[in-house]
Amino acid sequence: MTQLHDRAPVPAGGAGHRGHPVSRTRLVGVLGGMGPAATVDFYGKLVEETAATCDQGHVPVVIWGDPRVPDRSLSLLGGGEDPTPYLRRGVEGLKQAGCEVLAVPCNTAHAFVPPLAEEAGLELVSIIEVTADALAADGVRAAGVLATSGTLRAGLYADALRRRGVAVIEPDESGQRQVTAAIGAVKGGGVQPAHRRALAELSRSLADRGAERVVTACTELVLALDRSSVPVPVLDPARLLARRLVEVAFGAPATHRGGPRRSRMPDFPYDAEGAPFPDAQHAAG
Repeated sequence: MTQLHDRAPVPAGGAGHRGHPVSRTRLVGVLGGMGPAATVDFYGKLVEETAATCDQGHVPVVIWGDPRVPDRSLSLLGGGEDPTPYLRRGVEGLKQAGCEVLAVPCNTAHAFVPPLAEEAGLELVSIIEVTADALAADGVRAAGVLATSGTLRAGLYADALRRRGVAVIEPDESGQRQVTAAIGAVKGGGVQPAHRRALAELSRSLADRGAERVVTACTELVLALDRSSVPVPVLDPARLLARRLVEVAFGAPATHRGGPRRSRMPDFPYDAEGAPFPDAQHAAG
């Protein structure tokens, strides 16, 4: 975790993150509230991933946290209200607040958000694309994906990964019910040991089926899965999004021209939090 220290304020136009002038930092809009706990978790990761030496060195952020957005997954499955008007309101609100860059720490919302970001003229840093880039850059051939049923139905990760030559392994019907139950438990503040065990067992089954990585492709799942009980590295897309967002806020383009961008995440066998797995200490040096 990044160590934060109180330092003297950086003057306007002075150096902030890694020497970047504060005045050139881009204002980031976070379309959150889907759900609230995941949004809080994401902002904490954004702070941790910023190599700042003072308050002024952090990424300036406006968070739109509206939990009233209808269930994205239910809508994609054909049984719920279209969340687009709520999402559009949030995107437009962030644009009016002066944001230039958009991040959405909700995987399923990416089935709706890209055209809204384009309408508003905001540069979207996609949690889906960032994660797919990281997997492809590490040479992963097959990845297990734990996600909402809506994300799977929309093919968000399947499409992004297959474009990069990465096979997708998804839970069976019974396993997907366990994923849905765990997501609901996080949203309801009632995660039980049984939920954690079920996710761990399901992750192990994906590894047994050939998954070289397990992707917690719902921002609630990372709050319920014990990565230490999974035999392969577990990726946290929210962490990857935070790392990429820091780069974009300080001047890098949201997409890499000419092929997958190399993630700043340490090479595996590190987990998505940057810590080496117990059985890979030798590889970590």
